[in-house]
Amino acid sequence: MALARPILIVDDDRALRETLAEQLRAEGEFAPTEADCLTAAETQLAGGAAARFDALLLDVSLPDGDGRDFTRRMRAAGVKVPIIMLTGADTEADTIRGLDSGANDYLVKPFRLGELLARLRRHLAIFDNSDDAVFTIGPYTFRPAAKLLLEAARNRKIRLTEKEAAILKYLYRAEGKPVARQVLLNEVWGYNAAVTTHTLETHIYRLRQKVEPDPANARLLVTESGGYKLNATWVPQPA
Repeated sequence: MALARPILIVDDDRALRETLAEQLRAEGEFAPTEADCLTAAETQLAGGAAARFDALLLDVSLPDGDGRDFTRRMRAAGVKVPIIMLTGADTEADTIRGLDSGANDYLVKPFRLGELLARLRRHLAIFDNSDDAVFTIGPYTFRPAAKLLLEAARNRKIRLTEKEAAILKYLYRAEGKPVARQVLLNEVWGYNAAVTTHTLETHIYRLRQKVEPDPANARLLVTESGGYKLNATWVPQPA
C-alpha cells in the first residue's frame, strides 16, 4: 500500500476543516494536518523536514490575511508544491485572481469530496513528474523526474536508473521509517511474481555504490527491520 501523503489544510471554518481532514484521512492515501490561519500555516511550513507537505488546501479569506497573498509569498520563497484554493468567492474575476497568485486550482465551496480528491490526485501526479519536484537527501539534491542526484559540494552529478530513482523517492516519502522489502518491491515493480527480493537487493547494492561514501558501511540507505530506510538528513563529515 502506498504511503499516506502529508497535506496541509488551511481554513478558519473549524467544522469544515475537521470534516475535510477526517474524510481525507479515511481515504488512506492522505495524512492531513490542520491550520486555522496563515500564521499557523507558516509555523507548520517552517517546521523543517518533519513538516514536509505534498500539497496545500488553502482558504482565500482567513482571519489574518488573504490566501492569495500568502500563495504569492510561498511561490516567491520557492515553494513549488500544488496549492488548491477553497473559497466561497465564485466570480470569474475571483478565479483569475486566485490562479494568477500562483495557485494550481480553485474550488468553490460547497464542493464535492470526490471532485476535490480527483483534482488533488491529478495535481500531485503532475508535480511528481515535473522538474519542480526536488528533494534533499543527505548531501544530494534529488530530482526524481530527471533521475538525477546533484552533489554541490563536489560539483558531481549522479545518474540513476528508473528503478533507483523510484526506490529513493518511495523511501524519502517514508520520512525515515523502515519500509519492508516486499512493500518496496511491490511499489516499485508492481505485483510481479517473476520479480523477487533478490532483484531489490541488487538494486540497493548498486544504489549504495553510487551514493554512499563507504558502501560497506551504509549511512544514507540503511538496512533495518526486514527492509530499508533512508536517512535523508544525514550528511557526511567534511574530509
